Amino acid sequence: MPEIKHPAHLEEEKNPVAEIRATWERYGKQASYVLIALVVLIGGYIGYRKWVAEPNEKLAVSAMFRAEEYYRMDSARLALNGDNINYGFLKVISRYGGTKAANLATFYAGSCYMKLGDFNNAVKYLKDFSTSVQILQERDYGLLADAYSELNRKEEAAEQYKKAGTYFEKDQLFSPEYLFRSGYLYESMGKTQDAIAMYKLIKDKYPQSQRGLEIDKYLARLGALQ
Repeated sequence: MPEIKHPAHLEEEKNPVAEIRATWERYGKQASYVLIALVVLIGGYIGYRKWVAEPNEKLAVSAMFRAEEYYRMDSARLALNGDNINYGFLKVISRYGGTKAANLATFYAGSCYMKLGDFNNAVKYLKDFSTSVQILQERDYGLLADAYSELNRKEEAAEQYKKAGTYFEKDQLFSPEYLFRSGYLYESMGKTQDAIAMYKLIKDKYPQSQRGLEIDKYLARLGALQ
C-alpha cells in the first residue's frame, strides 16, 4: 500500500510540543525578564504599602492629634504651627505628604488661615484639598468661595459658591446658603439672570430653608417673581 503523505502544515500541527519548545528558545529569556520585573514591581508596591504607607498613615494621624485639639479650641495659630513639642498642620503636611491625614491637614490649614485673615494662603491650601466625603468637600468649596470673596475676587467667589451649593444637594443647611451668596454676588455685579437662576434654585429645592422662606423678596426686586 502506498504511503499516505500529509500536507506539511498538518505534519507541523502534529507536534505542538516542538513548536512550544522553539518559541521558548526564541523568546523565553525575554519573557523571564519581564516576569521577574513584574514580580519585583508588585512586590515593591505591596512592601511599600505595608512597610511605608500604612505606618506613615498611623504616624500622621497621631502627629495631628494635638493640632486638631488646638483647632477645636479655636487656637488657629497653634493648630497651624504647633507648639514646642507637637506638630501643627503645616508640619504634618510637609512630613507626611501623600497620606490621608496630610490631606485632611490641608483642609484644616486652609480653615486656620481663614480664621487668621490670611486669605491668599487660605486659597492655596483649600484648593489643594480633595475628598470623597461630600459634606466635607462641600465645606471646602464654601470656604474657598469665602476666601475669594474676602479678596474681592467676586467672579471666582460667585462661581465657587455655586459649585458649593450644587455639590451636595441633600444638605438643607449649607446648600441654600451657598446658592444665596452666589446669587447675591451675581446681583452685585449686575449679572441679573445668573442671580435669578441661583434664587430660583433655592425656591425650588429648599423652600423650607431660612433662605427659601425669604427668597421671594429677592426674586421680586429683580422682577422674576411669578
